[in-house]
Amino acid sequence: MKTGIAFGIVALGLPFLLDDTQMSVYVLMGLAVLAVTGISLLMGYAGQVSLGQAAFYAVGAYTAAVPAVHGWPPVVGLVLAPVVAAGVAALLGALLLRLRGHYLAFATLALQLIILSVAAEIDVFGGAIGLQGIPLLGVGSFSLEAPREYAWLTWVAVCVVLVLTANIVASRPGRALRALAGSEQVAAASGIPVIRYKVTVFALSAAYAGLAGGIYAFFLGYIAPGSFTIAMSVEWVVMAVFGGLGTRWGPVVGTVAVTLVVQVLNDLSTRPGAPSYAPTVLGYAAYAVLLIGVLLFMPGGVVPASTRIGDRGPVRMIREWRMWRLWFSPKSRDTTRP
Repeated sequence: MKTGIAFGIVALGLPFLLDDTQMSVYVLMGLAVLAVTGISLLMGYAGQVSLGQAAFYAVGAYTAAVPAVHGWPPVVGLVLAPVVAAGVAALLGALLLRLRGHYLAFATLALQLIILSVAAEIDVFGGAIGLQGIPLLGVGSFSLEAPREYAWLTWVAVCVVLVLTANIVASRPGRALRALAGSEQVAAASGIPVIRYKVTVFALSAAYAGLAGGIYAFFLGYIAPGSFTIAMSVEWVVMAVFGGLGTRWGPVVGTVAVTLVVQVLNDLSTRPGAPSYAPTVLGYAAYAVLLIGVLLFMPGGVVPASTRIGDRGPVRMIREWRMWRLWFSPKSRDTTRP
């Protein structure tokens, strides 16, 4: 409880300390936390791998933007964004979630390509050029104009989603999800409706991304199919794995840490004399190194690893480290054996 309150104070207080450029990064970071929370819930508790989270981010963005461009109150579009994203996920999830493992991952990847291709061909979505002239988000005469106001909206949404997710995980359905992640066969044998739970979590994960996409559309005022890349989905998976799947603070820690690393590398690679391709190359390299590093040395993610260090102490954790034991074991130093 105290940790949550402290997090809320820090998250809502930071906009007072940031300039406009930093504020934009902070808003996009918060939107990523929303999407990554959905991935963490889906992969950590339901055991389903999705590489198409950006597809539902796009669904939410277009759902919010299209009505607003055609004269509807922007807040109506924002409310519809998570609902429509969840509905699309529920309809498609009934088919996709019968797949498992890498088959499901590739299916969600294909789903994203299909959705973006459809958006690029339909005029009401702006086609390949994109949708322009999206109005500011607001109600009546009040509208959000400054990046700071969007930062507050985004991080309030993050706090609400984190509380909602924590309550779901602690409830009876949450226990069923943990059983489902452990073994689908055991969960089905104990009477848990496996497909229904998988579809429900898939839809909830999509709703988080849809909400983030809706805010994103109003924040930028312009969206196009190229705004929702496959790389975005992969980056979010890296953030979820880095922070720790199925943990309360994993999405926040993973997103913040990875974003800060990438931003530092971007600042270094855009200095005078650096090649034009340096930001892209260094960004992808950072994602690769962070993912490989956490899989090798902290398989459960940063949050579970830090918890274990706090419980056992750093010295004991080093002694128990697999790589450390392998390197310093007597067998590995015995050069007399053939």
